[in-house]
Parts: sequence; structure tokens; C-alpha cells
Amino acid sequence: MIQEQKVALITGSSRGIGKAISIRLAKQGYNIVINYARSKNAALETAAEIEALGVKALVVKANVGKPEKIKELFAQIDEEFGRLDIFVNNAASGVLRPIMELEESHWDWTMDINSKALLFCAQEAAKRMEKTGGGFIVSISSLGSIRYLKNYTTVGVSKAALEALTRYLAVELAPKNIIVNAVSGGAVDTEALKHFPNRDELLEDAISNTPAGRMVEIEDMVDAVEFLVSKKASMVRGQTLIVDGGRSLLV
Repeated sequence: MIQEQKVALITGSSRGIGKAISIRLAKQGYNIVINYARSKNAALETAAEIEALGVKALVVKANVGKPEKIKELFAQIDEEFGRLDIFVNNAASGVLRPIMELEESHWDWTMDINSKALLFCAQEAAKRMEKTGGGFIVSISSLGSIRYLKNYTTVGVSKAALEALTRYLAVELAPKNIIVNAVSGGAVDTEALKHFPNRDELLEDAISNTPAGRMVEIEDMVDAVEFLVSKKASMVRGQTLIVDGGRSLLV
């Protein structure tokens, strides 16, 4: 049975940008599917915050780099809610090494979670969205998709693939009234950034060289996602919205 209250799935939503998106959509009345791979306690804490807002939260552990786990994730969504209206492809991972130090396992791991997951999650999401007249898919990308960042080869290439896939999905899902876009952010000081060997260098660059006068914050990314999952963005299709305060406009 299809429930009336709308549902949003945000992958990698136990913390950081994913958590902030989940809370923003919960405040708009969406029931939320919180997906995590390792951070169970953080996911449960996020769920508690969301349910305190008066909506339901479903917590699902799934490595979205594995198609069989994606099937299990969506089966749980069907069982709990019977519908899906928004899918935010936020989960990301990657091996941060120079090109000459990369191994096949590093490449496969990063591409699976950052690129392949979008394809197979979008397929499952579209099947549910079509039943209720349409929906929204938004992926989180990064500037490494279009410009060189040190030690960022696997992630940058995987994000470039994600942005290309966004364009293909936008065209082929348009007849189903499913709107597909991406948001690409400048350096944001999240827990994920702590894993970057050149974190301090990235932060200093963002602080010093962003024309807007400050670095990008999590809420800036959430604002962009909120726009792209609204009717106001109905004629924005297959685009990657860059939220970087103008940093990518400079050398």
C-alpha cells in the first residue's frame, strides 16, 4: 500500500552534509530513510533528531557500492513506506593517493561507491517514483570532477562519471516526471575532509581565494539541494550546480 506522506532517501546520511539534508527535508514533512555503511551510532542519533521533528525515520545499513545491498535497501523502503519521492545520492568514498600509487582495488572501490551506486540506486528509485507520478534525484559532486586536485584522481574521475550519468538519467527519466541534477561543492570542512592528507592546504585555499569572502558551509550545500528537489527547479534538468563562492572561476 502506498502511503500519503512523502519519503526521501539520503545515502550516507548519518553525518555531515547527508545528515543536514535529512534534517532539512524532515522539517518539510518528509519521512526520511537514513543510510549508512559503518556509523551505526551516528545514524541512530540522526534518526532520533529527525523523529523529534514529528516524522518517521528508517535506518538502513547498506554499502551502496554493492548492487545486491541496494536491492535490500529498497526492499526495506517498500516494506516501511511503500513509496519514494526524493533520492539524494550523497554517500561517497575514495582512495586519496598520487596516480602512480593507485591500485586496481582503489579504483574499483571508489568508482563503485561514487558512480555505480548512482546508476543502480536511480534505477530502483525511478521504479518507485513512477508509481506516484514522479520525483527528484540529486547527487553530491565536487570540483575535482572538472579541475585537478592533489591526490584526488580516483574521486575526481568518479565524480566526473557521476555528473555525466546525471545528464543521461535526466533525459531518460524525464518522461517519468523524474528530475535529475547534481550539486558540486567547494571545500567544506566536514569529517570527510579530515581524511585528506592536504586538508590544511585545501582549507587555507578556500578561505583565502574564494571571491565570496568565505568558504562554503554545509548549509550552503543543503540550500542548493533544497532548491533542486522543489517545484521551482522543474525546468532544471541534468545540470551540476556549482556551489563554491566563485572559487572555480579563479586559477
